[in-house]
Amino acid sequence: MHTHARLRTSFTFRSVCTWMCSLIMISQLSGCIIGAAIGGMAESAHRTGKHEVEAEYTGISEHSFTVVVSVDRLIEASNPGTTARLTQRINDRLIQNGNPTFAIPSRDLLSVLYNTPQWIAMPKGEVAEMLGVERLVVFELIEFSLHEPGNQYIWDGSAAGVVTVYESDSGFPDDPVFEKSIRVKFPDSTGFMRSDIPETAVNTELSNRLVNRVSWLFYTHEESNVIPY
Repeated sequence: MHTHARLRTSFTFRSVCTWMCSLIMISQLSGCIIGAAIGGMAESAHRTGKHEVEAEYTGISEHSFTVVVSVDRLIEASNPGTTARLTQRINDRLIQNGNPTFAIPSRDLLSVLYNTPQWIAMPKGEVAEMLGVERLVVFELIEFSLHEPGNQYIWDGSAAGVVTVYESDSGFPDDPVFEKSIRVKFPDSTGFMRSDIPETAVNTELSNRLVNRVSWLFYTHEESNVIPY
């Protein structure tokens, strides 16, 4: 009897140990699955979320300002209307978000610039004085291409320029107080052809990204956590 009792006790003990080990393994496996699921959810939330980005230049706020855009003649000839489009869109965006005390409406601004083409060669302090503003934002577009040279069938859009700011009420109105280089691309991956994306869509998206990158320098805004440009 004692022998049988010991055998039963040993068998019961082994069964309990096996059962407990199984529970531990299941618990650990569940923890890994739950951890992986939580990690995946966190990564997804990060990729689709946004974060706040502060302005790099805050001098527009509570000052009068306007935007002028300089575009190379070859770029304008290849992409008619680029100068006016960028001028209007950047100026409008900063009017809406920059908190200026005064800003020139884009229609009036374009009219003045069109009737004063020599503004490009004028000292920037004189341009600001002519327009009657304390802050002059200048964007010089130096590159705007939709594809690589010699390959017009595959889209490889690229645009670049330099943003400068002049303060006409300072002691050095012709010297920039802020300068920033901008570069954007579209599409975000290679291999897209004319049959995949219309030319107007590539041109429009490059312009959109330029407007964003220039305008965002001047006011606190939200950006996607994962942004391709």
